[in-house]
Amino acid sequence: MLDNLNAIHAVKHCWEGYKVKAVNVAKKDSGRKCTHRNARGAGLDARSLAWLSLGVLLFGFPALGQSQQPPIVPGTESPSDAQPASFGGQQAEQRLPGNLSGTIVDATGALVAGARVELRRDDQSPTQETRTDQDGQFSFANIAPGKFQLTISLAGFATQTASGVLHSAESYVVPQITLAVATAVTRVTVLPPEEVAEIQIKEEEKQRVLGVIPNFYVSYIPNAAPLNPRQKFELAWKSTVDPITFVMVAGTAGLEQAQNQFGGYGQGAEGYGKRYGAAYADMVTGTFIGSAILPALLKQDPRYFYKGTGSMRSRFLYAVANAVICKGDNGRWQPNYSSMLGSVASGGISNLYYPPNDRGAGLVFENAAIGFAAGAAANVIQEFVIRKLTPNSRIPDPSQP
Repeated sequence: MLDNLNAIHAVKHCWEGYKVKAVNVAKKDSGRKCTHRNARGAGLDARSLAWLSLGVLLFGFPALGQSQQPPIVPGTESPSDAQPASFGGQQAEQRLPGNLSGTIVDATGALVAGARVELRRDDQSPTQETRTDQDGQFSFANIAPGKFQLTISLAGFATQTASGVLHSAESYVVPQITLAVATAVTRVTVLPPEEVAEIQIKEEEKQRVLGVIPNFYVSYIPNAAPLNPRQKFELAWKSTVDPITFVMVAGTAGLEQAQNQFGGYGQGAEGYGKRYGAAYADMVTGTFIGSAILPALLKQDPRYFYKGTGSMRSRFLYAVANAVICKGDNGRWQPNYSSMLGSVASGGISNLYYPPNDRGAGLVFENAAIGFAAGAAANVIQEFVIRKLTPNSRIPDPSQP
C-alpha cells in the first residue's frame, strides 16, 4: 500500500511540474500569436503525463499485491516451517520424567513397613525395587512416562499388584494399597500304614540297652502302626542274628554249665556246646513262633507298648498284664495267644534236644509258666528301668496330637 501511495504522489508531482512549465511558456509567448501552437505543445505534455501515470499505476498494482506478503528476512523460517518446530517442542515436553509414590496398609488400616515394591514398565526397562518406610510409604523418582505395574509383597501377606499410566512430568500418587493376610496352606502327606510301620521299626532297631543290648520289641509310640507279616519276620530275624544275642546265649550256657543244669549234657567243652545249642534253639523257636509265625496268623502285635504315664500302681499292673494280653493289628487289646501258644510250642520242640531226664509234658507247661512269670518281670523292668537305659528310644511329645 505504501508503494502505491508513493506512485500516486510521484504522478501528482509530475503533473504539477508540467503545469508550472506550461504557465511559464505561456508568459514568455504572451505577445506572440502562436497561442494555438503552444496550446498544442501543452496538450502533448498532458497526454504524455497521462500515459506516464497509467504506466506507473499498472506497474504499481503488482507491487501493491506483493506488499501484502510479509518480508522474508534471511536466516529465518517461514510460518509453515515454525509450526512443526512448535509441535516437536510439545512432544519433547511429553517425554519429561515423573514421580511415583503411594502408601501400603494392612486389612486393619495399619501402615505396613518393609514391604517390597517392584516397578515394571512396558518398555522393557530394568525392574526397579524399593521398600516401604516406617510410614508405609514408597516412591520412585525420574520415571519415564508410560504404562507401569507395581508388585507388592511381604512375608505373611498375599502379593498385590497395581497399575496405571504416568504422564509427562507428572507426580503420580497410587491409590492406597491394602495387603491381605496370606492363606496358610499346610500339606499333609499321608503314608500307607506299611510305610509308617517300616519307619517306626527302623527306629526300634536302633534301641539298645546301654547302647549295646538289643531292645527291638518295645515300642515307645502308644499308637504305633501295626506290623505286616513280613515286618514281623524281619524283626524276629534281626533279633536272633544280632551279635549281642550270641554273646548273651553264650553267657546263659555258661551259667547252666556252672550250675550243672541239664546234667545229661555232661561237662567240658562238649557239655557246654550242647547247652549253648539248646539255649540258642530255645531263643530262635520262641522268637519265631511266638513273635512272628503266630502273630502273623492271629494278627497280633508281638511288641510291648511302653506306657510311661499314670501312677506307679497303674503302670505296674499294665506291665504285668501285658504278659498275657497284647494289642491286635486292629488296635484293640486281646489275649496274647501268640505268646502263650508260642511258649508251649517252643517247649514241645525242646523235647527233641534236651536230655531225657528234662523232657515231658509236665516240664513243658512248667517251663511255659516260668516263661510267663519271666515275661511279666521283664515288662516291669521295661516300664520302670530300661527306658532310662536306652538312649536311642523315641518318645513322642505328649503335647503333640
